[in-house]
Amino acid sequence: MDTGLDGDGDGRTDRVAVDIVRPREPAAQGRRIPVIMDASPYYSCCGRGNESQTKTYDAAGHVVQMPLFYDNYFVPRGYAFVGVDLAGTNRSDGCVDVGGRSDIQSAKAVVDWLNGRAKGYTTRTGATTAKATWTDGSTGMIGKSWDGTIANGVAATGVKGLKTIVPISSISSWYDYYFAKGAPLYDSGPDWLADYVDSPDARARCAAVQQKLVEGAPRTGDWTPQWTERDYVQDAAKVRASVFLVHGMQDLNVRTKHLGQWWNALAKNGVERKIWLSQTGHVDPFDYRRTEWVDTLHRWFDHELLGYDNGIDHEPMADIERHPDQWSTSAVWPPRDTATTTLRPGRGTTAGVGTLGLRTGRGTETFTDDPKLSETDWAAHIDESTPGKAGFLTAPLSRDLRVSGSSTVTVTVTPTTPTAHLSAVLVDLGPDTIRDYADSGEGITTLTDRTCWGASTTGDSACFRATQAKKTDVGSTVFSRGWADLGNYASDRKGVPLTPGRAYTITLDLAATDHAVPKGHRLALIVAGTDRDLIDPPADTPTLTVDLSRTSARVPLVGGAAAFDRAASGSPAAAPGSAARGGVRTPRTAHRVPGDVR
Repeated sequence: MDTGLDGDGDGRTDRVAVDIVRPREPAAQGRRIPVIMDASPYYSCCGRGNESQTKTYDAAGHVVQMPLFYDNYFVPRGYAFVGVDLAGTNRSDGCVDVGGRSDIQSAKAVVDWLNGRAKGYTTRTGATTAKATWTDGSTGMIGKSWDGTIANGVAATGVKGLKTIVPISSISSWYDYYFAKGAPLYDSGPDWLADYVDSPDARARCAAVQQKLVEGAPRTGDWTPQWTERDYVQDAAKVRASVFLVHGMQDLNVRTKHLGQWWNALAKNGVERKIWLSQTGHVDPFDYRRTEWVDTLHRWFDHELLGYDNGIDHEPMADIERHPDQWSTSAVWPPRDTATTTLRPGRGTTAGVGTLGLRTGRGTETFTDDPKLSETDWAAHIDESTPGKAGFLTAPLSRDLRVSGSSTVTVTVTPTTPTAHLSAVLVDLGPDTIRDYADSGEGITTLTDRTCWGASTTGDSACFRATQAKKTDVGSTVFSRGWADLGNYASDRKGVPLTPGRAYTITLDLAATDHAVPKGHRLALIVAGTDRDLIDPPADTPTLTVDLSRTSARVPLVGGAAAFDRAASGSPAAAPGSAARGGVRTPRTAHRVPGDVR
């Protein structure tokens, strides 16, 4: 497929490789069929899915194995499946540019070709053209992580013929993958990621693109034109396709801030939407709710690509996992009676252990950044006066309290040093059994037996290893989190040095969630410095004094302030457990690559 770009600067436009699996019968009968497409950089370097499958080919270069179940299942049901190698990967020309114009054009050009608007060729260098006379052009894009991110980006171009996208654990703005208001989330930049997926021959010819990626991602966390190009949220008004979003609420690779801001932008522009939210980390729904997922996805594509009136558009908008393998639904998401409620921290009787309520607090609390501590360390010691955090909590709730959507926390703090990083987390304090999202499986255990989905061929089995929930018992659950460099207090896009002893106000954006704090548990807000393994520490080790009268959390509560008042002012007969048992340990750097590369 000709992308019309010359990313590697070799004087000819780049061609990307497109492998197609489609039924014989419709072509023979003259019928045209829709397309399900997964555009990926991972088809040769790392593989797709829980079993890291790669594309394989016969001696003539025809695809033998297509990763995942999409071709096995959907082709016998009247669809074509198309697997696109992004520019610079596997058998494609060009260079990987990590969510930029080349990445997006790699897939958009294929949608255009499927609709008769772009040129395709039968070989990588030949002049014989290929036409997609077998399709009606109706295309649905799907994929997890980087693949789903490409679906977001292509939809944001407004390309005609793209009818729906199903982005799973996907990025909506690449700046927010690497930084949180100036605070670095990873110690490597997009150039490392490009090198990770580049085909061997691309590495030699793409040095200039790699250098441009380095220059466009300064470790200061300042916004550059590179991030503008890779911000799909700003173009949400162009989206024509429907969107079925899927995300793990404990995904600490592609955090749910991506989901929240993309969902809100799509809602603002009236895009048809559906959503699944699981308790997992960076996991595909095929590996935590397989039967329901395949059925729902099949009905979604039938409705969106074939036009079947199967009723899926009248079913609840949201499926949410409350406990491992226990799901609830919401007619719309967030629920219609959700209202942003301002919660305010106050001083308690013990230093660093305050209250959380509706009234404005007074006084100050002080903590010192300790990069050795994580959010689960803070939560485990919420009832203690410890130097590394300031915690604020309700009394045990008299009824359940549901948080649904994206929160923000505004803090006014005075630092002792010219640099400082901040974290804010919302915590459910009380015993529970949850998916162990910090385990290497991020909430699942892979079994040895297999289940089959569709038709197998000699080289492409439709049978995949089964999974089950990996559970753990906890005494507290961090369910939403956000970070910032205090030097970005005046601008989300540029940081400045701080003046020690001066007070600064900054708002931290917390990740979207849907979490019900049960009766008898307590809701807590923790404000601290470096969240170990999730953000990098600042250059200095600051002590920060929090002005409680100018600090608050804006939390989307189902039922609003009235629901909080009813739940927080009551007195349940017994408050089960405490935070003393600790929460899930924080994942380390194994989760720092966007894609299932385990």
